[in-house]
Amino acid sequence: MTYETTALAGLETAGRLLNAVYKGPSDKSGYLAFRGDFALKFQEAMADEKRPPEYCLEQSLAIVKDGGTTIDALAGYIHDINNLKTFQELVGPLLSSTGQYIIFAGNIDFLAKYTVTFGDATLTVLPLEESTVWKELSDLAGLDKNDFKKLDGGGKVQLILDKANEAKSAYEKISFEDFLAKALPVRNRNENRPV
Repeated sequence: MTYETTALAGLETAGRLLNAVYKGPSDKSGYLAFRGDFALKFQEAMADEKRPPEYCLEQSLAIVKDGGTTIDALAGYIHDINNLKTFQELVGPLLSSTGQYIIFAGNIDFLAKYTVTFGDATLTVLPLEESTVWKELSDLAGLDKNDFKKLDGGGKVQLILDKANEAKSAYEKISFEDFLAKALPVRNRNENRPV
């Protein structure tokens, strides 16, 4: 099984699946898992230098079915929710009404939780309170380190997405346009960091 026969084929071919911590079979038969970043906007490359993307859906976790045309489950972090417009163009067509999608956002109110209509799909959008998507999903799902001990990379991605999606609630339902209007100023990531 390779990504060429999944919904991630186009992103893989375009070189958008970056910084993979895990890329391979899930422990569910016929499924593949990905853990890394989805590059959303590339910087303009000068001559032949390779630059990092301008922005990504960071710390992404995805499950796709071999032979499938849509992403079954996806989670990730977006630093500025306005960049979800690019996400909508690139990844939106790969999402379905039956898929499970959780996005953590950097510039929404810390108390805000939304169910966002996104074409046929629905996004659960939450603030990133902890340091990482993995930690947020573990907390949401009620999982700890021991739950992952005997699993390989694919099994871990499958478990955390399955459990987080079972645990999430239905939040205030809002249109994509209304949601974007709730963007707060983008925080400087380097603020309050020791020098």
